[in-house]
Amino acid sequence: MTLRFAAEGGRTRLRVLQQDPPWKVVRAFPQAGGQALVHLHNVSGGVLAGDRLALDIDVAPEAAAQITTTGATRLYRHRAGRPDSEQQLTISVGQHGLLEYLPDAVIPFAGSRHRLRTQVRLAPGATLFWWEVLAPGRQAAGERFAFERLGAEIDVRVGGRPILRENFLLEPAERPLGVTARMGEYSYLASFYACREGDPAAFWRAVEDNLNEVANQRTQPGETTWGVSTLASDGVLVRGLSVTGRSIPAALREFWRAARRAIGGDDPVPPRKVG
Repeated sequence: MTLRFAAEGGRTRLRVLQQDPPWKVVRAFPQAGGQALVHLHNVSGGVLAGDRLALDIDVAPEAAAQITTTGATRLYRHRAGRPDSEQQLTISVGQHGLLEYLPDAVIPFAGSRHRLRTQVRLAPGATLFWWEVLAPGRQAAGERFAFERLGAEIDVRVGGRPILRENFLLEPAERPLGVTARMGEYSYLASFYACREGDPAAFWRAVEDNLNEVANQRTQPGETTWGVSTLASDGVLVRGLSVTGRSIPAALREFWRAARRAIGGDDPVPPRKVG
């Protein structure tokens, strides 16, 4: 799927350049300040073994877009003889553009194998708010870290300079996640990224201090723990671990609100959800 957002007459317009199953976008909804809200549907209900999904998001200069999903991303059990499923996310935000990418959680079912690859490119003055939540599986069905393999690669660059690179592979049967050096007693992993090109290091240290106040208020040892760190430049990363997923959405919204106030001087508009 290829989505293009462009600023036209004080509003952001969406063009869907390519749309292939299982993803589907119906329309863009106008938001405050001319921002466009898009809901990403998965019409198959989940990601199947062998799926190769690609989402290309291009936000033109001065455009403002918000993208969310209509439900969690479910990674179904691997089938013998099929390759691992993959998802490639490519984000490009033009000069003084804004993207808020706010998907629901990723839920790896028992026996699933999946690889996530994300590339982000920010032009001068571009802003990105992005969160991700990784669930341990279908806990109600007795699945906790029962997936076979889950890998993630993240590469965020500003003006060609790398500000964040991550590459990890989770294989619970080979390297149990319940040990202290990994997830320990926690089951859910949440990440929130706030980036804008062009601000000095002192600005981001102040943002880090601000978000750490939220992290300290939200941390309850043995239940949920949060921490904040500046990136190499141009952004901050918030990371959280939780025993359950109940408190994570509210915490992410609070980090998002604090970051947007610090970076943009205004409050975010939570996405309206549709079925």
